[in-house]
Amino acid sequence: MTTGFADAAQVFAPAAVMGLLPTRPRLLALGEPTHGEDVLLDLRNDLFRQLVEQEGYRTIAIESDCLTGLVVDDYVTSGTGILDEVMARGFSHGWGAFAGNRELVRWMRAYNDGRPASEQLRFAGFDGPLEITGAASPRQALTALHAYLTAWVGADLLPCPAETLDRLLGADDRWPNPAAMMDPSRSVGRTPEARQLRLLADDLVALLDAQQPHLIAASPEEDWHRARLYGRTATGLLRYHFWMADTSPSRMAWLLGVRDSMMAANLLALAERGPTLVNAHNGHLQRNKSTMRMGGLPVEWWSAGAIVSAHLGEGYAFLATALGTIPHQGVDAPPPNTVEGLLYALPQERYVVDTRRLVTALATVTPVPRVSPWFGYFPLDPAHLASTDGIVFVRDVRRSQG
Repeated sequence: MTTGFADAAQVFAPAAVMGLLPTRPRLLALGEPTHGEDVLLDLRNDLFRQLVEQEGYRTIAIESDCLTGLVVDDYVTSGTGILDEVMARGFSHGWGAFAGNRELVRWMRAYNDGRPASEQLRFAGFDGPLEITGAASPRQALTALHAYLTAWVGADLLPCPAETLDRLLGADDRWPNPAAMMDPSRSVGRTPEARQLRLLADDLVALLDAQQPHLIAASPEEDWHRARLYGRTATGLLRYHFWMADTSPSRMAWLLGVRDSMMAANLLALAERGPTLVNAHNGHLQRNKSTMRMGGLPVEWWSAGAIVSAHLGEGYAFLATALGTIPHQGVDAPPPNTVEGLLYALPQERYVVDTRRLVTALATVTPVPRVSPWFGYFPLDPAHLASTDGIVFVRDVRRSQG
């Protein structure tokens, strides 16, 4: 191991993280190569707590449904609801069951208790209302946006009454049809009703933008921001459903790209409001183009991190997390000629790695990509090192006994 390589790694600490960055970014993103591991969620919580207290971050955003996340935000800011119910209702993908997420929400509520609204910590989900098997009905977002505009602009300017939306939406259970993921003909995304809803949603968002000076002055600030969220989500969901019904070879690239573009739009909106900490899969936060194979064919799309980075420049920073072993998933010690293997040879459990120094140290070494025996873990791509701002390395991820 070269001296330069060893010098690239520091023992994990918030100060070491911030030392990698020229300035405090508006969006500081911590990725993870797998979901739900207690060790990674505990590390995230410890890091985010200290960055909130020491660096002034005021929003924590995670890869979860942006609409259900409003339930969590109401709880951490005002104590609305009961924690058990908030965890059940406020997270998508089943992630309310993770102990680390529960501890994050509990701490955020305790942090905010007694603080004025201007100093409170906010929670946000930034994923769309999308699950692996389907996408939600656009009803919640569309009707909430319509109600806001009715209240603050007046029904005369709206493109349709609420009853028209209700008729076109139909039964909500026909939208998230799991069969549509594999069979486009089962999707309602290109029915005449769905096409009309796309036009109406576009007009509602256009009216929201056109009335912005009045709405910002007249309506509560939080209501305005939520109306924008409803608009982004309604148009994004209808676009997603449209491509769910597509039969062309570009269908999956569109679906994956629409999801990440929805994520990016939500992150950019959060960045407008103030410095934000972000946690999601490495693949959503990377600056590189995402790739995968489906049905033997390559699929490419730009990640949310790539889109956000194009907008914010140095205002966006991304730390990828890399792992040594995950014994309970059959992921054993990494080969020594991989990036993870080089880091695994270091003596400490957790490191922050300066990727600029690492790339320099590897100038005469060509690490090979690690191959995971488990589908749920995505190793680092050595070709992406230069486009990250740092690596957080965790030597061993063991299942909690708690």
